[in-house]
Amino acid sequence: MVLPQLLLLLLLLGPAPPAACGRVPDDVITRVELRGAPLSHLLLDPRSGQLYVAESTTCTTSAPPAAPQPRPHRTPLDSPDCLPPILAQDCPAAGSRPITTSCCCSTNGRRGRRGGGEEGEERGLIVCGSVLQGICDRRSLANVSELLYTTSDPVDTQYVAANDPRVSTVAVVITTASKQEAGGRLRLMLVGRGYTSRGPGDVPPVTARRLAPTPPPRLAFSQEEELGKLVVGSYSEYNNRFVYAFRHGAHAYFLLARRDTRHRKEYLSFVARLCVSDRGFYSYVELPLLCKGGYNLARGARLAPDLARPALFITMAKGQASTPVATDHSALCVYGMAELDEMLSRTQEVCYSQEGRGSSGLEEAYIEYAVSSVCLRLPAGSPIASSIPLPATPTITMTTQLTAITTATEAGHTIALLGDKEGNLHKVLVGSDWSGKLYDSVQVDQGSEVRELLLDRTREHAYVLTSSKVSRLPVAWCERKTGCQACLSLRDPYCGWCVLEGKCSRQHECSRNSSNHWLWSFETTNQCVSIQSLEPANQSRDVRVQVTLTVAHLPTLSEQDALSCAFGLLPRQQTVVTGTTINCQSPSPELLPARPTGSDHLTLPVSLMFGHVTIASTHMTFYDCGAVGQLNTSSPCMACVSSVWECNWCPLDQTCSSDPSCQHALHNHKVQPGSVASCPVIVSLLSSALVPTAFPTALSLLGRNLDLFPGEADYVCVVVIEGFPFYLNATVEKTDDPHYLYCIFMYPGRILIYLPCKKCSRYLCNYLNLCLPVRLYDCSAYGCVWCTGSESSSCAFNQSCAGIPADTCPPPHITEVVPVSGPLEGGVLVTIWGSNLGVRPQDLEGGVSVVGEPCTPKPDKYLISTRIVCELQPAVGPKEGPVLVTVGTHRPGRSSQLFTYRDPQVVAVVPSQGPVSGGTLLTIQGQRLLTGLTSDLTAYVGLQPCSLVEQVSDSRLVCRTGPSEGSADVPVRIVIGRSERTVADALYRYLDDPVITDASPSESFYEGGRVIQVIGSSLDVVQQYIMCTMSIVQYITRWKINNQKLLSLPLSLSPSLPLSLCTLMSPSLPLSLRGYISLPLSLPLSLRGYISLPLSPHLPLWGSLSQGQVFSYHPNPELFVLNRETPDGVGLTRAVSRGEVVVRLGDEECEVKTLDDTHLYCEPPEEQPSSLTALDLPSLTVGLGNLQVDLGVVQYDSSPSPIPLAAQLGLGAGAAVVVLSVLVVILMYRRKSKQALRDYKKVLLQLETLEINVGDQCRKEPDDGHDGPHRCGRAFPALLDFQSYAQRVFFPGQQGALLSQKLDVPETRRAAVEQGLSGLHKLLNNKAFLIKFIHTLEAQQGFSQRDRGYVASLLTVALHDKLEYFTEVMKTLLQHLVLQYASKNPKLMLRRTETVVEKMLTNWMSICLYSFLKEVAGEPLYMLFRAIKYQVDKGPVDAVTGRAKRTLNDSHLLREDIDYRPMTLSVLVKNDEDVQPCPVRVLDTDTITQVKEKILDQTYKGAAFSQRPSAHALDLEWRSGQAGHLTLSDDDVTAIVQGRWKKLNTLQHYKVPDGATVALIPASQASTKGSVHQVYQTAEKTPILEEEEEVRLWHLVKSSEEPDAPRRSSMRERERAKAIPEIYLTRLLSMKGTLQKFVDDVFVAILNTKRPPPIAVRFFFDFLDDMAEKHAIDDPETVHIWKTNSLPLRFWVNILKNPQFVFDVQVTDSIDAVLSVIAQTFIDSCTTSEHKVGRDSPVNKLLYAREIPRYKQMVERYYSDIHSAASGCYQEMNSTLTGLSGSFASEMSSLVALHELYKYINKYYDKVMSSLDEDSGGQKMQLAYRLQQVAALLENKVTDL
Repeated sequence: MVLPQLLLLLLLLGPAPPAACGRVPDDVITRVELRGAPLSHLLLDPRSGQLYVAESTTCTTSAPPAAPQPRPHRTPLDSPDCLPPILAQDCPAAGSRPITTSCCCSTNGRRGRRGGGEEGEERGLIVCGSVLQGICDRRSLANVSELLYTTSDPVDTQYVAANDPRVSTVAVVITTASKQEAGGRLRLMLVGRGYTSRGPGDVPPVTARRLAPTPPPRLAFSQEEELGKLVVGSYSEYNNRFVYAFRHGAHAYFLLARRDTRHRKEYLSFVARLCVSDRGFYSYVELPLLCKGGYNLARGARLAPDLARPALFITMAKGQASTPVATDHSALCVYGMAELDEMLSRTQEVCYSQEGRGSSGLEEAYIEYAVSSVCLRLPAGSPIASSIPLPATPTITMTTQLTAITTATEAGHTIALLGDKEGNLHKVLVGSDWSGKLYDSVQVDQGSEVRELLLDRTREHAYVLTSSKVSRLPVAWCERKTGCQACLSLRDPYCGWCVLEGKCSRQHECSRNSSNHWLWSFETTNQCVSIQSLEPANQSRDVRVQVTLTVAHLPTLSEQDALSCAFGLLPRQQTVVTGTTINCQSPSPELLPARPTGSDHLTLPVSLMFGHVTIASTHMTFYDCGAVGQLNTSSPCMACVSSVWECNWCPLDQTCSSDPSCQHALHNHKVQPGSVASCPVIVSLLSSALVPTAFPTALSLLGRNLDLFPGEADYVCVVVIEGFPFYLNATVEKTDDPHYLYCIFMYPGRILIYLPCKKCSRYLCNYLNLCLPVRLYDCSAYGCVWCTGSESSSCAFNQSCAGIPADTCPPPHITEVVPVSGPLEGGVLVTIWGSNLGVRPQDLEGGVSVVGEPCTPKPDKYLISTRIVCELQPAVGPKEGPVLVTVGTHRPGRSSQLFTYRDPQVVAVVPSQGPVSGGTLLTIQGQRLLTGLTSDLTAYVGLQPCSLVEQVSDSRLVCRTGPSEGSADVPVRIVIGRSERTVADALYRYLDDPVITDASPSESFYEGGRVIQVIGSSLDVVQQYIMCTMSIVQYITRWKINNQKLLSLPLSLSPSLPLSLCTLMSPSLPLSLRGYISLPLSLPLSLRGYISLPLSPHLPLWGSLSQGQVFSYHPNPELFVLNRETPDGVGLTRAVSRGEVVVRLGDEECEVKTLDDTHLYCEPPEEQPSSLTALDLPSLTVGLGNLQVDLGVVQYDSSPSPIPLAAQLGLGAGAAVVVLSVLVVILMYRRKSKQALRDYKKVLLQLETLEINVGDQCRKEPDDGHDGPHRCGRAFPALLDFQSYAQRVFFPGQQGALLSQKLDVPETRRAAVEQGLSGLHKLLNNKAFLIKFIHTLEAQQGFSQRDRGYVASLLTVALHDKLEYFTEVMKTLLQHLVLQYASKNPKLMLRRTETVVEKMLTNWMSICLYSFLKEVAGEPLYMLFRAIKYQVDKGPVDAVTGRAKRTLNDSHLLREDIDYRPMTLSVLVKNDEDVQPCPVRVLDTDTITQVKEKILDQTYKGAAFSQRPSAHALDLEWRSGQAGHLTLSDDDVTAIVQGRWKKLNTLQHYKVPDGATVALIPASQASTKGSVHQVYQTAEKTPILEEEEEVRLWHLVKSSEEPDAPRRSSMRERERAKAIPEIYLTRLLSMKGTLQKFVDDVFVAILNTKRPPPIAVRFFFDFLDDMAEKHAIDDPETVHIWKTNSLPLRFWVNILKNPQFVFDVQVTDSIDAVLSVIAQTFIDSCTTSEHKVGRDSPVNKLLYAREIPRYKQMVERYYSDIHSAASGCYQEMNSTLTGLSGSFASEMSSLVALHELYKYINKYYDKVMSSLDEDSGGQKMQLAYRLQQVAALLENKVTDL
């Protein structure tokens, strides 16, 4: 609540029902002008909607938007220098001065707080003015002139507001509990006011005022001593300007700006906080605010408590230099209330506990306002202030001074409305990160400062207060936009497009306001519903068809929703909606409106309607083919078939129709290309256009398609002479095509062909719709003849010719025509050779024809009389005929060759893609491709020519592509003359050039032939590769060039990764080069792609290894012959791996098992193979690429018997038999020993090689598990709180939380029981009693091992507040235990938990190492758990047996080959109000419950396991389409039953496809009852079913089918059963390699000596060393075992096997099996015995055979470092134990633990009492008597003591 002037007006609100929210439509700004005194404040009553405006002398009330109603006011006699009551004679300076008034109220506590009020309490206004020293009165809400309370004679404690209008005052009303007040509540007003230099100077800056004057003699608005005030020393120099006051939670806050006198003397903004229940102001604390960018002065503020993160919005301005004057540079800064409270509390804590200094020693808190006290010694009301400001980044900055602010929340978005000093209202959308975006500015009152901003109770209008006006304007103008695009262009967070209602509105005004029904205008990705396509877009108006609309962004519709199509104003058509496709019928033809005059079509709007709302619209054209012909009378046929509409010409009816089925129809050119040329037409005038007068002259006309009128009247020539037609008979010579017409004419004029027909008359003109003109001439003007008979023939005048005029000239003679074929479209040049071919080009005009088609001569290529070059003209169809040449009127010359019009076709293009650099050999297949000459043929790929590289045949041509500017899909076409042919529906794709990223392996040996896998992108684009190595050395380069053919190697694409992997063979290095180089040789590697030959000039460099990567050549591996004592070879692994070595023994292959640098082991065939050579014995050959080495022959043993032949022959000699038998036994033993040693070494070598290979394979897998936990998106969570952690460690497997239980005893007995338990607690704190009690219990036979552990945990809880004492007791008991074992076998001590002290030790370690778990070991342990879960879930897991495909435990290995497929389900997850799809990876073999568990893992990945719903409480629903919903379950009626076996349902069973949409819904009662998991458990437990059903459930394998070792079998069978795990060793090693990093991280975190070990470990190891020394145990192995049993085995193994002790997670059987192997590995690593493995070793030990020696070294180093460290940590340990006791004591329920302990005392009461009586020390301390007293209280017995 802000008082910019000096009068404070508050609204007291009593309890009232919430007001009904009704929206008042108002699209314009409503302004009410109040002339007179300036307006200062604004108030809105949330109940009545009444608006109160305060001005200097008037408080006005108005019920918006009615006119204001001024109320009477007072202007008393006043002076700031005088105290009221003021009399003129007592105060000469007094006068009548204006009251600066301000009214403030907030329905949500943002300004002022709504008082609770007693029932029936009258609501009113508190009015505080600047007159009379700022006293206050209370007025009626209904009539502000009516005073409810006032004082005529105020005392000095009633001065509230500042008496200077320039000094601000703020206040907030609070209600606190008070037993002294009536009703138990006290209503106060907390007031903050600045300093005034005139009048009383002892008014504190912050005070608490009583609102009601009861009970007497209390005074209203009085500052009473018991109410508290802020203590200040000097106040004037701070110049406080209070801006805002509000209440939030249990605190009241003040926002102020003041001078920071302690530091830089600059003005800063502060937030002060005070507990509302704090009467002494002990909790007062101030915090400076830092708005980055130099914005230091708070100008306005508003609390937004309704946000998910409540925040304080403050408008800040830059101050002028070091003054409080604000500039025009301002910003909006937002401060979260949580962060604000945290820093305020931190300031208090530092001041009260650390003398104001932080951990760094710097000052963080101090006492402000010149108060003499310091931190740690504070009187009541001392002002604590922070030296560290709370920073904030400006939400938005502006170059105008922001003066007021209010906030609103709309559809989950925060909007800030800002007013500035120029009278403008700015609207800002504030994001969740407090960033802002200005989206609108409105001018409200130009040039007048905005003083106040309020929202009405409906929150749909904003009230803006300026100096003279109150304006009301809506927060948004959504309705002014009437279209979707216009609405979305608003970019107003209030507005959005309501799709199905067709309006721009706010979200709550749209009845369907889900994400795709209401499109938020501020979201730039939202798109309007639009019709993407309309099929057909053009339709004949004579038929009715189905119209298909493809609609984008259509909202989700229910089954009851119906859409319709509207064509213009015609009746609507029903629709059928299928996804995004909508079908409806076009209107009936008779309903269509008439087409516009002069047009052949009509365009109607097509609207998609929902009810009366148009969702989307487009246009559809209805054409009229009849109008096409009517509008083109001279050539209706051509106009019809060439129309843009699909019109057809019906020649018999002479009509244009959309019906293509009429007789002899000419179809539209879109359907039938070339149909325009089929229309009846006169082409040209063949005879001379010169017609002599007075002589009958035959006119010859060339026409086409005149035979389309069979049975019609004859043609008539119509000659129009001066507008008068003359009709002449015409004769028609009808050849195939063209046709010739002849008629006789004797008069000048223009000629037309007139065709009468049955229905109409048509004139047939030429193609250009121009009739043919003829010209008359006088025959006397021409008299030339060809004169012969003289020495030479010549052209002469007929009267001067001495010879006989020749009737005709010699005809032309044609000798050759080239080419003899051409395309139908013409355009190719035809060359005609011969004689008498004319003397000038003009002689040949119209005289050259090819197969009846004119051929246009080219004058520039004409050779007189011998050669004619003409351009071939189009033909209608393929045909064949001669070439004719006519010169003048003479007989034409005819060629002997026949010319053929051909129609070339292109069928296919191979390949369909290539690199953008070009060079691809493109084969174009087709028919009649060799049309014309080869020079007439041009191929194009896109716009780039494709150069021909081979001879073209009729069926194929080959060209080389050129470069392209970039990747694109382009057409392939060939051009022959004017013809152009493309491959239908086929494009050639230019792809990016290949890029090489890696070559593996990047080395080879000299001989070459090693398989090199080149990795990159787009490697399949190039047709062929060569691999070459290059070097700057000259002779190497020369060898490369001269031997490039040797490097030409074919491309081999990997079928699995065709775009990123190709395989080549490394080339051999020539012998001449090997002697000149130092070894190894490293050369840069590159790939070149080429098309035809390796030496082709088209050899672009596609890419090479970069960043210094090279390809290295090593010397060939050297192999030695067999039967040598030396190793098998040298450098055997140099540039070669085991899989690349091929060993053959004769004609069979010897499988390579092991390969290292000097040894090669392969397993030969059982039978000796045949030899491939002339030798009898097979040879052993080793192949490494191109290198082949023969190691010699191999001979198998001929007899398996180890007994020599001599022993068999010595049967007759007894002595010889004995001797020989002994020799045989010795030989056999020696042979067996060597064989066993060889087998052991072979197992180790094989195991190491196998693991290395598996590790390499795992690293190459793209989907390894190293980032699995990170991909899951789950960061390291917090550990369980200590209470939960202790509960699970102390009482594992126990139901119910013992530590949090309350003592369950009757209330009548509670006091006595608690007294007795207190006595028991004191007894337990007696060391003698406790030790005697423990020994007595352990001596009892009925005290089981479980009881020992339970009692130890109860003692831990009971004594947790005194851990130092607990530790001493534990040490004493351990000393007794050492004494007990020292005389027997000390190595067995602490091996198990058989005594109470051993369990106490476990609990003690758990308590002391909790912080170590939290800070160090917790994160790697959790990452290990996540990695295991991720890897196990990647493979199938049997839901019944718990066996998994991916595991470390061979006993839990799913050995069967299960066909499974990973799937991704789209799970619908509800997020707030939106439902969003979330992808979840599952397997198709997962049961429905397993799928639900994986979905819950993904959707609740940020939540603890105990906080997420159970999978059994939810059903999985498969959703397909709008109505397809199917609930899936493990067991239903569709389950497969085979005999007594029933299989659990899986996704595979339901045939759920990849990408299917599913959702988790609350489980129905039926499904819950029938859940299959109610009747069976996981792991290898038989399902528990009802006896009568006798049905056993199975998932992946039946439990009886699990392979178990036979009890009784042959030796061979037992060996085979033992070897079974070795078959799956690769799978186990793969899992191990994936988890290795995480296992190492856990072990390193536990055993790392780089950081100091936990103090508890050092302390206890020192204790064990002392015990060993005390009892003279000098065997280091014994002490090692003690330490191992006490820490790794007792604590860490327990944590490793049970992550649920530390984290809130679920550990399944399959995960537990893996953790058990890792825990066993940890145990083996801590033992001192040597770790040996052999063929009989368990598989679990084989897995970590390589790592355990390394782990052993870590353990030994860990123990050694602790032992060698300086001792003397007992004092540090005691301090630590004291701190732990104080930290966690409150979390332990010691009373319950004591009560449980007493049950054991009661059970063995007599034994305990007798043992206490027998102990002399116990007798002195009266322990038995004290125990009897405890028993009497607990059991309500009266004793005789």
